[in-house]
Amino acid sequence: MRKLHNKKRAVLAGMVMAVVVSACSASYRNHGYIPLEEDLQMIVPGVDTRATVEDVVGVPTTSGVANDDGYYYIRSTVRTFGAKAPEVIDRTVLAITFDSKGVVSDIAEYGLQDGQVVPITRRVTRSGDGEISFIRKLFGNIGGLSAEQLLGN
Repeated sequence: MRKLHNKKRAVLAGMVMAVVVSACSASYRNHGYIPLEEDLQMIVPGVDTRATVEDVVGVPTTSGVANDDGYYYIRSTVRTFGAKAPEVIDRTVLAITFDSKGVVSDIAEYGLQDGQVVPITRRVTRSGDGEISFIRKLFGNIGGLSAEQLLGN
């Protein structure tokens, strides 16, 4: 009976060790999309347009926000290790820029080492209306126009 009890303990200890060891192993996750090198070689700066880029490598993850002058394909590799916070260990950004006519002007690739930390700021952009709130504007217009002025009679 005692041998059976010791055997159960050994099995239980082995299972606990397996769980502990597997929890300490790192897991990796890829997120995003970077086109294949063969596909990128088919894009010729000065010749290809936005439409041909989309046909060859697909629609981008992100495009230029302010003036829409480029397509950005982004891929990140994240490592999770135990209870630690996930860590980005690799990031590649492929930037395809266009001129004013929508023709490819440049293809550039950037890595994690090229990135810069951008501090988050809590500044708020003012609307230019001073201290007048939306509710005040709404109620301020009541009685401002008569029915004759509104209908043009």
